[in-house]
Amino acid sequence: MLGAADIRRLAQELDLRPTKKLGQNFVIDPNTIRRIVSAAQLDASDVVVEIGPGLGSLTLGILEVADSVIAVEVDPKLASILPRTLEPFLNGKTFHLVEADALRVTELPLQPTALVANLPYNISVPVLLHFLESFPSIERALVMVQAEVAHRLAARPGGKEYGSPSVKLEFFGAARLAGNIGRSVFWPVPGVDSALVYFERGETRAKQKEVFEVIDAAFAQRRKTLRQALAGWAGGAERAEEILISAGIAPSARGEELGIAEFIRVASSK
Repeated sequence: MLGAADIRRLAQELDLRPTKKLGQNFVIDPNTIRRIVSAAQLDASDVVVEIGPGLGSLTLGILEVADSVIAVEVDPKLASILPRTLEPFLNGKTFHLVEADALRVTELPLQPTALVANLPYNISVPVLLHFLESFPSIERALVMVQAEVAHRLAARPGGKEYGSPSVKLEFFGAARLAGNIGRSVFWPVPGVDSALVYFERGETRAKQKEVFEVIDAAFAQRRKTLRQALAGWAGGAERAEEILISAGIAPSARGEELGIAEFIRVASSK
C-alpha cells in the first residue's frame, strides 16, 4: 500500500501538480485506506468500480479484498502510471483502466457490483447519481466526499440539510454516514473536511426523469409551498394544487417535508 513518501515520489516522477479543477487530493495514510475499504463491506467476488483512482493508493487497498477493479481516470498523466504502479500487487487479480470523464462513461468492461471512490468535490453528486443510473448492477457504494455534501446525501426529510441530492439518492436506495475523515490524511491538504457515505441499492423505480423534474422544481424555491414551487412544472399554481391533492399531499407543504415515495406520487399524478 502507498504511503506519503510513495505518493510524493510518484508525483515527482510525473511532474504532477495536483489541481483543484480535477479535485486532486490524494490519500497518503494507509490506515485511512484500510478504513475506507472496510466501510465499503466488499468481498472477493465484487467487481469494484473506482472513480478517480489518482496514484493508486485506494486502488491497492480495494485489491487487497476484491478480485476485480475497474478504475475510471480522466487525467492522462495519472492514467499513464497507474497500471505500472499496480502490476507488482495484482497477483492474478483483474484490473481494467478506463481513461475517460466519469460523467460521460456509460459502458465498462465488466458489470460492477460495487462503487468505491474518493470523489472530486466539485462533481461528487452528479458523478455518483450518473453511475447509479447508468449501472444498475451496482449494489453498494462507499464514497468519500466533502463533509457538507455527505450530510446532504444522507439527510432525512425535515432537516435543513435535506434537499435535492438527498431525495435523488434515495430514488436509488438508502444512504447513511459512515464516518469522518480528517484533512491531514490528504496531499495536498484540502480546505474542507471530508466524510464517508455508505449506500445500498433499493427497489427499482420507474419514471426517473419525471421524478427528478419534480424534485428540481420543489427545491429550486424551497421556501415556497409546493403549490407555488411546482407551478412552472405543472402549468400553473391551480394545476399544481390539483396534482398535489390527487397525490395525497397538502398544497401548503414544502419540498423538504416529502420523501421519495411522495415525490413519485406527485410525478405520477400529473
